[in-house]
Amino acid sequence: MKLYRMFLEKINFERKKFMNKILIFLSIIFISLNSISYAQYKNVIINKSQKIFEPEEPCITINPLNPLNIVAGANIDWYYVTTDGGESWIESRLPGPVVYGDPVVYFDALGNLYYTHLGPFNNTGIYIAKSTNGGLDWSNSQRIFGNGTSEPFQDKEWITSDRTNSKFKNNLYVSWTQFDKYGSKNPMDSSIILFSRSTDFGSTFSVAIRINDLAGNAADGDETVEGATPAVGPNGQVYISWAGPYGIQFDKSLDGGITFGKDIFVTEQIGGWATEIPGLYRCNGLPFTKCDISGGKYNGTVYINFSDNRNGNYDIFIVKSTDEGETWSSPVRVNNDESQADQFMSNFTVDPVTGNIFVLFYDRRNYSDNQTDVYLGVSKDGGETFENIKLSETPFTPVPEIFFGDYIGVDSYNDLVVTAWTRMVDKKLNIVFSKVQF
Repeated sequence: MKLYRMFLEKINFERKKFMNKILIFLSIIFISLNSISYAQYKNVIINKSQKIFEPEEPCITINPLNPLNIVAGANIDWYYVTTDGGESWIESRLPGPVVYGDPVVYFDALGNLYYTHLGPFNNTGIYIAKSTNGGLDWSNSQRIFGNGTSEPFQDKEWITSDRTNSKFKNNLYVSWTQFDKYGSKNPMDSSIILFSRSTDFGSTFSVAIRINDLAGNAADGDETVEGATPAVGPNGQVYISWAGPYGIQFDKSLDGGITFGKDIFVTEQIGGWATEIPGLYRCNGLPFTKCDISGGKYNGTVYINFSDNRNGNYDIFIVKSTDEGETWSSPVRVNNDESQADQFMSNFTVDPVTGNIFVLFYDRRNYSDNQTDVYLGVSKDGGETFENIKLSETPFTPVPEIFFGDYIGVDSYNDLVVTAWTRMVDKKLNIVFSKVQF
């Protein structure tokens, strides 16, 4: 009987071991099925020119008619074109005649490509150039707004268009900040948010209108209104958010950008938008605005991406509205580390086909010094949760004596995600292209 009991105990022990292995195997399968799968491509430096102070502030856009055609821009007047999905690149400079930074490249629904930028301090204004062959050739830049002097000063423009089938489809929308006098500490000088639209593919633009109710100062800091970026909803709604002394504010137009309503408070931005990141000359957490036009589960949801230090260090956040911006959720943290390291200078996109959210940002979670990585936050549940993917293969360390730029670029189409970000190597700046297919 004793031998028989020992035999049964041995069988039970082996059965439990087998069942534990089955449970572990099933857990692995479950985790694999529920994790975000993707194919990552190697990072590529796309600029050939090696300059100390440029290029930086990269932006990027995918041609919706041909996703192999991807175009990036960078300070002060650079553009980069690929027609083979990033395998090879053409680097060149806009013809101008006046180009002075804050580049933004953007494809509309018909494959027209636009490049908005600033004029120099003594010829301030908002300008636009256009390409009809995917960025291979460009028109000269024309002025959208500005009087060709140094005051008032125009700054930080952003462009989008109506890619929906609304009655406003193909309208172009541009928003920016106007300073009475840039960098002024005079309390009589202020900053406001301006907006203009084009209904003829950029040939002409409407008289610019002010859309914010409460002005900021002109010092170019936390008390200045900055970071106005437009987005379009599924029925042609125009949405814009910006940062300033009153936190993150939001406004909207339901008539194709002709009129706007009252400012709506979104959320506090703890510590302001002008962030202090060790190793950077300056950095900001200015908001970006996007809307889901995919027709999917989260269609019509408006999202705003920003950063602040409400947790004692700088983190990346998404806040959202499901009622056209009338009310807003509590911010959801995008970076999923539990460290006190800083995450900063984010930008994001909401995929127009799938509705998935992709947030690009710099990250120092893996280091105790100023070494920096680049991460992508991914959400497939309407911004409720995020998985983080490290894009940079090795870290880099910026230095404060070299301006690193104010933003980086990301775009997506049918879960093809392309990014353009600045990397410093031997005190020289490079623009890095990364491509991920989810």
